[in-house]
Amino acid sequence: MSKDPLLQPFQLKHLTLRNRIIVTSHEPAYPEEGMPKDRYLHYTVERAKGGVAMTMTAGSAAVSKDSPPVFNNLLAYKDEIVPYVKRMTDAVHEQGAAIMIQLTHLGRRTRWDKGDWLPVVAPSHHREAAHRAFPKKIEDWDIERIIKDFADAAERMKAGGMDGVELEAYGHLIDQFISPLTNELDSDYGGSLDNRMRFAFDVLKAIRARVGNDFILGLRYTADERLPGGTDRAEGLEVSKRLKESGLIDYLNVVRGHIDTDPGLTDLIPIQGMASAPHLELAGEIRAATQFPTFHAARIPDVATARHAIAAGLVDMVGMTRAHMTDPHIVRKIMEKREDDIRPCVGANYCLDRIYQGGLAFCLHNAATGRETTMPHQIPKAEKKRKVVIVGAGPAGMEAARVSAERGHSVVVFEAQDKPGGQIRLTAQSPRRKEMISVIDWRMAQCEKHGVTFRFNTWADADTIEAENPDVVVIATGGLPHTEVLSKGNDLVVSSWDIIAGDVKPGSNVLVYDDAGDPAALQAAEMIAQTGAKVEIMTPDRAFAPEVMAMNLVPYMRSLQKLDTTFTVTFRLEAVEKSGNELTATIGSDYGGVEKKQTYDQIVVNHGTIPLDELYFELKPRSSNLGAVNYDDLINGKPQVENRNPEGRYQLFRIGDAVAARNTHAAIYDALRLAKDL
Repeated sequence: MSKDPLLQPFQLKHLTLRNRIIVTSHEPAYPEEGMPKDRYLHYTVERAKGGVAMTMTAGSAAVSKDSPPVFNNLLAYKDEIVPYVKRMTDAVHEQGAAIMIQLTHLGRRTRWDKGDWLPVVAPSHHREAAHRAFPKKIEDWDIERIIKDFADAAERMKAGGMDGVELEAYGHLIDQFISPLTNELDSDYGGSLDNRMRFAFDVLKAIRARVGNDFILGLRYTADERLPGGTDRAEGLEVSKRLKESGLIDYLNVVRGHIDTDPGLTDLIPIQGMASAPHLELAGEIRAATQFPTFHAARIPDVATARHAIAAGLVDMVGMTRAHMTDPHIVRKIMEKREDDIRPCVGANYCLDRIYQGGLAFCLHNAATGRETTMPHQIPKAEKKRKVVIVGAGPAGMEAARVSAERGHSVVVFEAQDKPGGQIRLTAQSPRRKEMISVIDWRMAQCEKHGVTFRFNTWADADTIEAENPDVVVIATGGLPHTEVLSKGNDLVVSSWDIIAGDVKPGSNVLVYDDAGDPAALQAAEMIAQTGAKVEIMTPDRAFAPEVMAMNLVPYMRSLQKLDTTFTVTFRLEAVEKSGNELTATIGSDYGGVEKKQTYDQIVVNHGTIPLDELYFELKPRSSNLGAVNYDDLINGKPQVENRNPEGRYQLFRIGDAVAARNTHAAIYDALRLAKDL
């Protein structure tokens, strides 16, 4: 048997878990009509295949109709979910893993204009900032109804073959009862801690009476809200002890913090640039005080941290949830002594941020996650070896090289710079975002392992490429900043890239005009403001940086607000003129009726990129497919066989920003779904 602490089994009541790594409950927003259909099934089973001990599916499956999901969650209040759950649990069990599901009533953490438009309920009238609904103060008949809903939902999950259910407390209705900040009831459910915990215990009792003792029951809760007047560390410890002493649950799943605001959510579930495992010591304190099985997850992105958590006795089961979105086969690679092959989570939080924008959760640099029905995590070998030439070593080109090499092809990559990275290397210039370079470093290591040839410091032209006698040419040259957006004065502005790369020194009174809404504008603004300059960020949109999304916006705001940055929305930069040593900006508005002049000593324009595509168009007439992509075949996972030019010597494709300005995930997805079928 292995001596690795992570690979030791753990006995949880009657359930033997095969190792110490779990995927904690999370909602990737994959349900269809509230049900876990094929996408959800295959996503969940892939983690079980990868060796995880237990996967907890469905962050916050809804138990009541007045707890409508604010994004796409499972609807545990519907009887028709049972066969879908059964299909999933059977498939996970076949892979040797256990499976649980998380149930909740959101309380005030939702909206009244979702689902059936029922009033939001909570133990007070206090609105939650994140979801903005003013709740009805919960009544006795609401409490009675919701307790029954929890028990009904748990019974459905047992009927579906789940090994257990976990109740989501923190930030949700159960925690809204426990926290003195959100409980203003004057009944038996308000006031003292005994009363504030009564709802939780009533729910647990009802569930236990319904499902019996041969079913795992746990609670995920906060042991310290980190809010003035809220549940503090001392009361959280008392809550933990009472939960254990109740005899109603089988483990504690501990977090720290609050989620009623974007900054609170980001501190509880930290992102890149923030400390790893910031709440692990508190989990260890709870475990030591209660001597009770303790689980924990919050930015434990790497095997070394997870191993420490178990070896030091801080927790019994360690959650690596976002890490398993990046690489579902972490445990298998640990067992095979291939930890260097684990694709690292870089904390970009594209997964979590995206669901709050109403989309499916995807991993920034694993485009197969959430697409398991069409995209492979393990690349199959091609039937015939081909010569693949790739131009550009940014994220798109590196992914195309990695996948092509794993297919067994001979791969050559040309890159004009002296090292790989493209725009990722620019992003990583910010100390807070330096982890992003792992997107490139991991691919570089995989490419070297599979024999890819790199030719750096080489500006490839058509003759250079054709001298390689390629079967396939992939253009991944990216783009260049697009600053030609003004009616006059385009030559007087600089790009966000100029600032980030250090090619242009920041001014002292600077306008950052952001008409793209992506991270580059905020990154440039932060670098300028850190020099002591006066900075204004202006956008024609009604909100700034819409592509950055909520949790990634938090660190920027904390920095830029302290640096006294001005944010101006709904105004458009139209022209720039030179006025002595200053620049005069003409500013208008899409809403009309406004024109004003303002002066700065530097104007930075962020307007995305223009494809660097000259080489592609030079090669296009010489290619067999004339650059065409059959989209039906691309979507359906079939090889590209277009032959529009019988005289053509090679297939030609372009991917990433060489096509159009998008983001890192789009570039990597372009590469994976093309190259996997070459």
